[in-house]
Amino acid sequence: MLDQRARTAGSTTAAGLIVKIAVLAVVAALAVWAALPLIAAEAWWGLALEAVIVAIVFYTYLQSRTIPLKYLVPGTFLLIAFQILPVIMTVGTSFSNYGDGHRASKEGAIESIVAAGVQQTDGGTTYLLAVGESASGELTLLLTDQADGSTWAGTEEGLTEIEGATLDATGRITAAPDYTVWTLADLNERQAELAELAVPTGEDTGIKVQGLSAFEGRSTRSYDEACDCITDSATGTVWYADDETGTFLTEDGDAALVGWRVNIGLDNYLDVVTDPDIRGPFLGIFAWNIMFAAGSVLFTFVIGLGTAMALNKPSMRGTKIYRTLMILPYAMPSFAMLLVWAQMFNRDFGLINDLFNLDVNWFGGTWSARAMVLIANTWLGWPYMFLICLGALQALPSDSLEAAKIDGATGVTAFRKITLPLLLISLTPLLISSFAFNFNNFNAIELLSAGNPFMAGDAAGGTDLLITYAFRQAFGTTSADYGFASAVSVFIFLIVATISAVMFRTTRNQEDVY
Repeated sequence: MLDQRARTAGSTTAAGLIVKIAVLAVVAALAVWAALPLIAAEAWWGLALEAVIVAIVFYTYLQSRTIPLKYLVPGTFLLIAFQILPVIMTVGTSFSNYGDGHRASKEGAIESIVAAGVQQTDGGTTYLLAVGESASGELTLLLTDQADGSTWAGTEEGLTEIEGATLDATGRITAAPDYTVWTLADLNERQAELAELAVPTGEDTGIKVQGLSAFEGRSTRSYDEACDCITDSATGTVWYADDETGTFLTEDGDAALVGWRVNIGLDNYLDVVTDPDIRGPFLGIFAWNIMFAAGSVLFTFVIGLGTAMALNKPSMRGTKIYRTLMILPYAMPSFAMLLVWAQMFNRDFGLINDLFNLDVNWFGGTWSARAMVLIANTWLGWPYMFLICLGALQALPSDSLEAAKIDGATGVTAFRKITLPLLLISLTPLLISSFAFNFNNFNAIELLSAGNPFMAGDAAGGTDLLITYAFRQAFGTTSADYGFASAVSVFIFLIVATISAVMFRTTRNQEDVY
């Protein structure tokens, strides 16, 4: 006991102590770096949480006790940061109307609507326009004063002069310190974000974007707190605030350009169930999602088990070479192979049509596209099944197989009654995990078919899974709806969790039987 204590006490070497001090110094530096913006934003709860985390880290690593904590603390913090918090934030977002037109607070929406009514006045400053983001990711108008050539950054806080900007031949900003300038493609894709940006320059003046230029003018719109409404003096239009939907509406129900983020309860979830325009595509995607995940598992398992049984025979020669060749698809990067398969299924010059003398428009028909993604996904997935089936076959108890042979069970009978049930006991958890993976196999769909084919007016593609449908709702359409996409994500989680729970219960029943 004394020797063990001595070894424990003297186990900290000088090099280990230096490494520990260096790591804790980095932690302290990062804590100070993270604390400064929290203090500036007066985010005291965030600052308190950071202080607690730093205190736990220093308490854990500055003493020789609590050895298990030294291993548990990093994993626990990473689990909270990258698993639990995203889940909580996703669930929280699913109860809101967060998305294009509903990103800002009510005050920000009022500023944007008022700024949208800015009209150019005589003598107002005109600017050449570029758009970009600051180092912190804040959307910014990058402006060049056409009168004196000065350069400015316009944000929700107002105008700030820029030093050291690079201009093109026309005088427009192409680069600026601490800013990333958007390309024209970025500008076209993110017009909705730009439309919500209001840049005030005075109490009732602001910057108005007009094509690739901008001007400073005075707004014809004003907000009246007494009626909680915005009035446009030029047109006589009045928008009244609707706090339930986070929108300013006229008496006729016409919405203003920008709203604000509010809690809408279960509306996003109810839309999936009650709205026929959403329910129909959702149920169709769900049915195909089940077929895709189950088909991928079934095909890969059947092919993988068949090849494993063929190469598990002791009399088989050249098994090492065969095994090496068979795991090649598994060793290749899947994202690259999916792009290769997409070209192989090309109707005009793809290898599949040329090799089998076909003229199939694989991407044009719903079922041909679905067959295509199943074929490619099976090719990518069966080597994994081959490896685990081969290992499971080699781990089967030889006495059970010998007893079956003595009882006269050979061939298909022995496989069906002895080999397969024993394999399923050990492989079912892996098959369940494979099902869950393929249920959310975003890469296979997005890189191979991108959800195609899409029928006119449909928001869902013929090969879309729920995960690609949610992604398209959030990022892939002209109008992003993060709240609805988050609700779909929660549905996905509940579906996969329920199916997995049922399958694991079935597995336990199998173990009880065998």
